[in-house]
Amino acid sequence: MENNYQTALAKASCSGCVHGKNDFYKLLIKGFVAGVMGITLMIITWGNYIQPLTTFQGQMTWVIVGIITMLGVMYCGSNIYINALRNTWRRRITMDTLIALSTFMAWAYSMIIVLFPSIIFAQQHHVYFEAAIFILCFIDIGRALEIQAQGKTSAAIEALFSLRVKTANVLRNNKEISIPVEDIQVGDLIKVRPGEKIAVDGLIVEGESSIDESMLTGEPMPVYKKPGDQVIGSTINTTGSFLFKTVHVGKDTVLAQIIKLVQNAQNSKPPIARIADAVASVFVPVVVIIAVITAVVWTIFAPTPKAPFVLLTSISVLIIACPCALGLAVPISVIVGIGKAAQHGILIRNGDALQQISKLTTIVLDKTGTITEGKPKVTKIKAFNGFDAKDLLQCAASVENNSEHPAATAIVTAALEQKLHLLPVTDFKAIEGKGVIGKINNHDIMIGNNNFLAENNIKANAPDFIYIAIDNKLAGSIVIDDPIRVDAKAAIARLQKLGLDIIMLTGDNAITAKHVAKQVGITNVIPHVYPQDKLDRVIGLQQDGKIVAMVGDGINDAPALAQAHVGFAIGAGTDVAIESADITLIRSSLHSVADAIEASNATMRNIKQNLFGTFVYNVLCIPIAAGVLYPVIGLLLNPIIAAAAAALSDVTVISNANRLRFFTPGKK
Repeated sequence: MENNYQTALAKASCSGCVHGKNDFYKLLIKGFVAGVMGITLMIITWGNYIQPLTTFQGQMTWVIVGIITMLGVMYCGSNIYINALRNTWRRRITMDTLIALSTFMAWAYSMIIVLFPSIIFAQQHHVYFEAAIFILCFIDIGRALEIQAQGKTSAAIEALFSLRVKTANVLRNNKEISIPVEDIQVGDLIKVRPGEKIAVDGLIVEGESSIDESMLTGEPMPVYKKPGDQVIGSTINTTGSFLFKTVHVGKDTVLAQIIKLVQNAQNSKPPIARIADAVASVFVPVVVIIAVITAVVWTIFAPTPKAPFVLLTSISVLIIACPCALGLAVPISVIVGIGKAAQHGILIRNGDALQQISKLTTIVLDKTGTITEGKPKVTKIKAFNGFDAKDLLQCAASVENNSEHPAATAIVTAALEQKLHLLPVTDFKAIEGKGVIGKINNHDIMIGNNNFLAENNIKANAPDFIYIAIDNKLAGSIVIDDPIRVDAKAAIARLQKLGLDIIMLTGDNAITAKHVAKQVGITNVIPHVYPQDKLDRVIGLQQDGKIVAMVGDGINDAPALAQAHVGFAIGAGTDVAIESADITLIRSSLHSVADAIEASNATMRNIKQNLFGTFVYNVLCIPIAAGVLYPVIGLLLNPIIAAAAAALSDVTVISNANRLRFFTPGKK
């Protein structure tokens, strides 16, 4: 059962990666084929290399060209036509509907001219084969680039799977044997040594140790565990050895639940409404109605013969509404916007996220590693009873250099930063959950918490400090803290100035959480939260109508990062967090979140400008295509003018999108 569960998840994860990569290459190849065909058809069409349609040889040649073009359209636009048909069946109109309609009508109109040239005026014998295939070239390449920019959602699951322990040392029949983690049963006794990962969830029955539970809480300081305390699978044993009895295995472990939370969040996350689809849902019906009205009007009022007027005007309306510029309006701005963001250390996986950022109302921040640096650091040293602070740090670092505890690492690092020489230590001993002792130059050095010193009749009051005693005399204290990032307060103020509600979630205790929040100007603080709690908070905000961003760096943030409308992962964070998020902040600064919002706002303004320009183009050209000028000045749409106008529309959209290259976040 356990093997089946893990195998199914692994297969789902791997298939997602392959699927995305295959789609990228397929679309890229289709775009390349469409481009080659489009350029070839353009040269043939505009170079007069084929005899006129009035000749039999010219007509037959164009028939062959039309058939080849249709094969190209079917190959390069197969996914678009399939999506358009599916959406039509579901009574939905999207960008695919507009692309399918316009490309098909361009080809159909061209084939009508080729097969029945006599029903269209000779001066209008212009085919649109190259337009049909060129549109697909732009669309396929644009979507390929979008897929390339997207992160593989399944990569988060893969990263979580990499955390699993493969084997464990189990006591069976009074013998210690190593078995695969899949074979562990509830009630097994498992031996864990220093530095090992804990295989599954359970309760300690013998021994004690400090456990690195940052996977679950996000907090860097290990937690002291003794008999009766719970241990969690895939957390790391730091110093002592212990024996624990398994309680949860397989899909019931905390890690398996985190994997499930991430999967559910990714699968249930509602798709972001595409602005181009919203425009197309209105634009397509309007164009079709105009084309029908045009046909009816010309059927009634056109001079004899009526057929050329009806056919030319009604189909020209559909062709002139060709979505080349509309199709470019969004992706070209998004691609430029993503590239500009990358220059500022903001890696955006997909265009949907870039567009969604501009709608954010609430930002949820993890504390450790996001607002703070995520690494314990000595922030204060105080000497008592005539001792010198620098000497105390030197003695403490010398003794702690023999320990693997993160607090010890912080003390040693502080001493080395002050270029203090570490002294030789003898008789070193670590007392689990309390502190360390050792001798320096025959002086007894004791380092630990207030309870440890109290057991040796040394009075120390503050429980959060690390104390140093020399020869059973209180010598000083060391404060180890997780420092706030130097730019956190300014960045949070900048986000608040953008009108965003800021919420801090943390697995840390309420006192520490409120202390950190006060320093950076956050009033909404929620402590003691675990992965499920963070996810629930994000879902709750979404249900209240908030557009939510989550910013985090740890495994415990992964479900919330996947669920949020936009997930920001701190670049120095875990692979799981990075793969679960939509955006990675290389600079590990909250200023990058504000930069991303400003870049999104600029991109959305640019997109709206492009769409407005395309709208103006269609407002001007569609009436001309419908023949409104014919009764006045006897003018029907000239294909050459139509092609020039379409090209000008494309150039306008591309030029406007490239204005984003001059945008600089944070610059007023």
